[in-house]
Amino acid sequence: MADKQGVYVGVRLRRLRRNLGLTQAEMAADLEVSASYVALMERNHRPVTAEVLLRLARAYTFDLADLAGDGGADHAARLQSVMKDPIFADIDLSATETSEVATGFPGFSEALLRLYTAYREAQIALAERLPGQGAQRSEAVDPVAATRRFLAARRNSFPTLDTVAEKLSATVTERGGLAPYLLERHGLRIRRLPSAIMSDALRRHDLHRKQILLDESLDMASQHFQLAQQLAYLEFGTEIADAVAEGHFQTETSANLARRSLASYGAAALLMPYSAFAKAVEARRYDLAALARQFVTSFEQTAHRLTTLQKPGQERVPFFFIRLDAAGNVSKRLDAARFPVSASGGSCPLWTVHQVFRTPGEIVTQWLEFPDGQRFFSIARTVSAGGGAHGVTRVDRAVALVCDAQHADRLVYVRPDSDRTPTLVGITCRLCQRATCTARAEPPIGRQILIDDFRRTAAPFGFTDT
Repeated sequence: MADKQGVYVGVRLRRLRRNLGLTQAEMAADLEVSASYVALMERNHRPVTAEVLLRLARAYTFDLADLAGDGGADHAARLQSVMKDPIFADIDLSATETSEVATGFPGFSEALLRLYTAYREAQIALAERLPGQGAQRSEAVDPVAATRRFLAARRNSFPTLDTVAEKLSATVTERGGLAPYLLERHGLRIRRLPSAIMSDALRRHDLHRKQILLDESLDMASQHFQLAQQLAYLEFGTEIADAVAEGHFQTETSANLARRSLASYGAAALLMPYSAFAKAVEARRYDLAALARQFVTSFEQTAHRLTTLQKPGQERVPFFFIRLDAAGNVSKRLDAARFPVSASGGSCPLWTVHQVFRTPGEIVTQWLEFPDGQRFFSIARTVSAGGGAHGVTRVDRAVALVCDAQHADRLVYVRPDSDRTPTLVGITCRLCQRATCTARAEPPIGRQILIDDFRRTAAPFGFTDT
């Protein structure tokens, strides 16, 4: 049997077995093969042949197409995406060769993908190291940073979650929506209660009464998102657990934060299914307001989803996303565009994301240029949370989406006759060597401040030439 042609679907086979609650020995008995052969198939050391696929179909009820997969196309697309990294720029590896490696050596290609992810995590951790630190802050001290590194290393893209969410989204639509599906599939009824009764909770799963309780002050987009997130917890448990396990988190807090982030990812993927959303963003030229109306989502939810469109072979414009308050505190940060902004706070005050509080609800665009010549295009706007009823506190924040300048013409916000004069910005004042910047708050590292009793420069600091 091992010599017959087949497909390598070890991860899918292992997930199927776990979802069915079977041991390798139990599945082997059902398929009339040895337990060791099941183990070899799960590790992609043996292909799953047509005969085994038929036995699986007879033994268990599931969609055979989900297991059969694409014969290595997914691995090939992921490898091709990895090979675009500048570290491989001098290696001439064709798409054909990449496909041959993915198809012929699936175990090796999976090992390479894991190694690259670990490399990216290490690079991000190094970049986030503050000046003067001998080592990065421990995960116990900063679990939020650990979770952000986990997401950034994977470019906030989890194709497995996108795939299962897209399929479930179609089923939910057939059943009439989230509320009817939750009732039919899980026996859960939806109740909306006043904020005072919810006791500061936006959503609560009442296991005893089999209800999902929602704060009635939530707007419709937020209600949909909360129901979708609860459904993600209920149905994407295996996929989320597998992704969290790949993070090798050192603390339970970090793992739980990553789990919550992935549940939110699953919710967004349910409300904005990958294929339909990716098609819509091209048709509407990344018009966030139009996309939000089409998918009944908020501006922030839509902007957040745009950062996730990096599924190998179906990539769209890579974006950086940030959310901060009027004091400059960053509460969300996702980077698929490798935007050079400080992870420790204190980004450039000339960036309009800090100024949109003056024009609430208005989209503000800006061209940015960093000292090394990199150019980006920024879209910023305020968003609000809470405040859906009298006495309920409303929180105003600013969000920004940023892409590399080379992609900007694909966006509706850029016209051919647009003024493209960039604002000269820096990562942070301490890392920016623009000596004449009048917005500077601190002197740059490596520059000696000029003490001059006879002259006052326009910039806060004057510097010596050495």
